[in-house]
Amino acid sequence: MRRKAMCQTRNSTYEVEVFYDGDCPLCQREISMLRRWDRHEKIRFTDIASPSFDAGVVGKSHADLMAQMHGRLPDGTWLQGVEVFRRLYAAVGFKRLAMLSRLPLISQILNLGYAVFARNRLRLTGRCTAESCDTTQIPTPPH
Repeated sequence: MRRKAMCQTRNSTYEVEVFYDGDCPLCQREISMLRRWDRHEKIRFTDIASPSFDAGVVGKSHADLMAQMHGRLPDGTWLQGVEVFRRLYAAVGFKRLAMLSRLPLISQILNLGYAVFARNRLRLTGRCTAESCDTTQIPTPPH
């Protein structure tokens, strides 16, 4: 029952579960767009900002989940960063775009750009507090 409250997809067969910050305005826009495009319910959406979400249940810390985008495949495999976006966009029908994003130069640029964004996301979205933007408390996403 608690699991249902965290995930807003009715379909139990999905290709990827995305763990997103529902308090982040940019994240909300991206997730809203993906929800509209996800006509076949291939994505399970889990809002880590929801009061009912417990990071311990999924085996991650809240700080790790906040540091960068996380996804999980049905077999339990965890994904991070740009790879999550590739899987999300492929799930809603943009498989060619996802394949292009794997090309060496494009992949490196996307990974670098996302790492910079993830490290500064709270600051960029006007959500900094003394604790939330203290770089000693927010793990830096791996490159």
